[in-house]
Amino acid sequence: MLKFLLVRVMQAIPVLLVMSIITFAIINAPPGDYADFIRTSMISQGGASTEAANAAAEEYRETHGLNDPLVVQYFRWIGGIVTRGDFGYSYFYNKPVAEVVGERLPRTIMLALACHFFASLLGIGFGILAAVRQYSWVDSALSAVAFLGMTIPRFLLALLILYVLAFRLDIQELGSFYSSRYGGQPFWLGFLDFNWAKLGNLIEHVWPVVAIATLGGLAYNMRVMRGNLLDTLNAQYVESARAKGLSETSVIMKHAVPNALHPLIAYQGVIMPYMLTGEIEVAIVFSLATVGPAIVGSMSIGDVYVTSTLLLVLGATLIVGNIISDMMLALLDPRIRVGE
Repeated sequence: MLKFLLVRVMQAIPVLLVMSIITFAIINAPPGDYADFIRTSMISQGGASTEAANAAAEEYRETHGLNDPLVVQYFRWIGGIVTRGDFGYSYFYNKPVAEVVGERLPRTIMLALACHFFASLLGIGFGILAAVRQYSWVDSALSAVAFLGMTIPRFLLALLILYVLAFRLDIQELGSFYSSRYGGQPFWLGFLDFNWAKLGNLIEHVWPVVAIATLGGLAYNMRVMRGNLLDTLNAQYVESARAKGLSETSVIMKHAVPNALHPLIAYQGVIMPYMLTGEIEVAIVFSLATVGPAIVGSMSIGDVYVTSTLLLVLGATLIVGNIISDMMLALLDPRIRVGE
């Protein structure tokens, strides 16, 4: 297992390098840069003349190296990452990119893990229940929930919930993780003294995002689990287990379910970048400071180092997710360990 892990990590390094080149090139392919954003802002918001705005934009390009060839800009960015751990400087946020990512990534991971936990737990449970009660009203009801979860746009659900909370229930301070009186408080007030009030306030603010993301993930997990379990229940080894006199619960939970979980576990490696985007549509609607809105916002104004770094982080999570899913499969299925 350790040899497998080391090999996969070494294979990931050239993959990340190629990914960084492609990402940086694609981001810089469209015309325009952050200096153009400055020029437009000076004209539309500051009332500056066209000549003054053009001069300010050109000066900004010269100062920040935006006129350098693309190859020079790339090696300056990737060289800073490799040698100093410097991911560049954010033009828009006016701070190092590492600080921007450091502020948003922990919140996004927290939010994504909560969504993924509930989506996996409920989706797998509902999938098992639907499969063992095939064609019953329970199966029909759960299939309807899965259909709605996979077809209703997330941004539409977010807008509906936002409308109800803001205009019907008159709930304030929706565009943040905490209310103003809890924002500066720590979670730990002292030894063994946890700030449960702040945790409750956090849940009050993020539950719509968790609920909407959970519904979409639940739908996929339930459909896959139901289909895989139905196929597995007809397998020869399951019939043999029944013939030996084992109870139906033991046959399902000990023999059928572990084998039906394989595709879902393998899927975990792909879902991690999707998790870290923090449900872009929902996070944008609720104005939450997560990774997804930062990617969209930085792309729209030409803040290339923020966009490149965040996309590189998502690429790294894809690789890490695939490694973790492979190791989980090895722990679940002895045949994979034998064939290591």
